[in-house]
Amino acid sequence: MSKVSEYLQEHLLGEVTASPEVRRHFAQDASILRLAPAIVVYPRNESDVRKVARFSWQLAERKRVLPITARGGGSDTSGAAIGSGIMLVFTAHMNRILSLDPRKEFVTLEPGVTYDKLEQTLYTHGLFLPPCPASKQFATIGGGLANNALGEKSVKYGATAQYVEQLRVVLANGEVIETGPLSKRQLNRKLGLSSLEGQIYRGIDKLLEENADFIKREQEQIKARWNAIGYNIFDVKKKGNFNLTPLILGSQGSLGIITEATLEVVGYNPRTTLLLASLNDLDSLNDVLPKILALKPSSLEMINQAAISQVTAINPHQLSGLMQNPGAAIHLFIEFDNLKEGAQKAGAKKARKITEQAGGVTQLANTAPEQEKLWKIRHSVATILSEPQGHAKAIPITEDICVPVQSLADFLQKAEAIYRQNDLVASAWGHAGDGIVRMQPVLDLAQLGDRQKLFRLTDDIANLVISLGGTLSASAGDGRVRAPYAGKQYSDGLLKLMLEVKKIFDPHGILNPGVKTASMEDVRTLLRGDYNLNHRHEHLPRS
Repeated sequence: MSKVSEYLQEHLLGEVTASPEVRRHFAQDASILRLAPAIVVYPRNESDVRKVARFSWQLAERKRVLPITARGGGSDTSGAAIGSGIMLVFTAHMNRILSLDPRKEFVTLEPGVTYDKLEQTLYTHGLFLPPCPASKQFATIGGGLANNALGEKSVKYGATAQYVEQLRVVLANGEVIETGPLSKRQLNRKLGLSSLEGQIYRGIDKLLEENADFIKREQEQIKARWNAIGYNIFDVKKKGNFNLTPLILGSQGSLGIITEATLEVVGYNPRTTLLLASLNDLDSLNDVLPKILALKPSSLEMINQAAISQVTAINPHQLSGLMQNPGAAIHLFIEFDNLKEGAQKAGAKKARKITEQAGGVTQLANTAPEQEKLWKIRHSVATILSEPQGHAKAIPITEDICVPVQSLADFLQKAEAIYRQNDLVASAWGHAGDGIVRMQPVLDLAQLGDRQKLFRLTDDIANLVISLGGTLSASAGDGRVRAPYAGKQYSDGLLKLMLEVKKIFDPHGILNPGVKTASMEDVRTLLRGDYNLNHRHEHLPRS
């Protein structure tokens, strides 16, 4: 062990290791990048996290920066769950549900709890946390908070931020703060603190006051429903309250380390009605989507014909007999979860009529076994993600973009042309009701030509997204992979403000440096030559 790891082990309750094998394992997440930590720490409690932060802060004060990266399940596709210094792995010990109040509908938990574990617990009480990512079997609540996660039910229930009551956060110097909405009187007390917390409140309050009009104008440029690029300075001051929570959510561990969260949960209805709507041309989306959204479905997912064809080419029998119209341009999965069964049936009936008036074909599923067959179509994306084609594999780039719903058809058509120019299959899927599209081209990163194609494709798709008023990431964050493109989405002035936010919270650059500030050269340097999901084969990849 190194001297640093020996020192930390002496002072921490959790385990510390500098094992080459462990470091190799944590050198990759689900992104296209690789960066090995120097030390891996498995904190047992918040005190361990505070001690690590304090240790790094003291080193930084002596001009020796040892970065800290917080990590959950490693499902991050933006390169935010890797780091060169100390890796804090929360899944080993800090994975407890601390309390659950079914009557008041609140749950308090540690960051290493997986969504799957939380979901199983909540279901027994007739509750659920709606913004649940597809990777719920291994994705953690801490990671979801760090990215302000969305899920298939976000079309009705919204993003993670809407369910956060309070966070406990360890700051860069080891202080602990609790975030939540503050009245003017409460804010004034925070402004008077002599601690780092006080400095943060004074710095953020001043930044927002001096740039209020500019920030509002910049926010109006984003037409997409969801946006996870940069820091959410737009929602700190809202409805007369001042709240740091929006800054922490989506910050990907670069402003503070979440050690505990209290979340609101809501009633869960396991009995739903599901409709598969298959449209013969993409242009129909312009008419169909707004009408279906008006019916308030609980899910509105999609998969296009190219993805269906790609799945069938890999596994010819996987989707046999599941679709009446497998050659349709796009398939929509429309779910209703109203408490009254009659309301579900009415919604499905109207959605069916809307689809058929557009020349589409529908399939209705009322029972769980019937619905599982239809959801199998949407989940068949796992085949594309897990099956290599020679040495080439599906690569997670341009896979979390968000465009205005009214521009979804336009985006899909133009993206298909861009993929065709690069001799790639334009398979697409995602949350149609939110305008979120995921596309993972099949490339061999060991080949120079494919690496060049990757960057060319990313540039072209980014330009397309911005031209349509969209955002480069809905909920996966910019991390390192998308950070170089933030300048396409935001003005230099807004980017400067967001960098100032980072300096206010983390003046020594300890917390996850590079996340949200990486350059294209950083991406090229860290790019893997052998993309794989070897650490995820116990679960099917979900997207």
